[in-house]
Amino acid sequence: MSAAVQPLTSALASDDRAAGPLVVSVVSHGHQPQVQSLLNDLAQFSAATVSRVVLTLNQPEPEPQAPSGGWPFVLQIVHNARPLGFGANHNRALAGATEPFVCVLNPDVRWNGSDPLWAMVQAAAQPGVGCTYPAQFDEAGNRQDSERDLPTPIALLRRHMLRRRETRVDWVNAACLVLPQSVWQRLAGFEEAYFMYCEDVDLCLRLRLAGLALVRAPVQVVHAGQRASHRRWAHLRWHVQSLLRLWRSPVYRQACQLLLAQDKGAATIGRS
Repeated sequence: MSAAVQPLTSALASDDRAAGPLVVSVVSHGHQPQVQSLLNDLAQFSAATVSRVVLTLNQPEPEPQAPSGGWPFVLQIVHNARPLGFGANHNRALAGATEPFVCVLNPDVRWNGSDPLWAMVQAAAQPGVGCTYPAQFDEAGNRQDSERDLPTPIALLRRHMLRRRETRVDWVNAACLVLPQSVWQRLAGFEEAYFMYCEDVDLCLRLRLAGLALVRAPVQVVHAGQRASHRRWAHLRWHVQSLLRLWRSPVYRQACQLLLAQDKGAATIGRS
């Protein structure tokens, strides 16, 4: 294993304050300012929900500074000896989690003045739910298209060439997800064959194939992310490679049979 958990630093909260039902995994690729803001949001609004945060630094960067009273949750910082993929980092961070729920959270997500995680945990506790997620808005207040159709070649053509909006919720992006720990363990987390991109598609499709639902909780977050595949050739290459891997996978073939055969009662995107 190329990642090593560093010794607990003075920034860590004591275990006696860790009472929440949720462990959060955050992976930073040089996002130190965003990480600091996100951890401040977690400390201010989500202290009763979050028991532990695992912060993986995928490349060297300064560690976050604790507030004057210390973090109200246990903060574990992992320094990678070499960069790992998105799924591999989160899988290692959440391996052996004992909390009832796990959360995958991007460093460029911000809270909107309240705690969205508690509502997501409550929704994830319902029978038949495999994963919950919030509505996502950009910094200008525009709704983001985080809920997507099965990414068939035809669906991608409709989306990118014809500019048609999504009509189904076959998968959601992994900027902010909460899953029951038992479901996470059952699925063995993300498929690490995807270095970057499509690991969230694969996870959601495996949830659906297991008969579990993707549920949007009645909460909102601000997501400042912009797809690097739109700006960098390396990321575009990874995106295309991941799509090709997805289309060749048995998970995708089975999902096509299941999801594309569903009738008009299938999940659709609420626009209210």
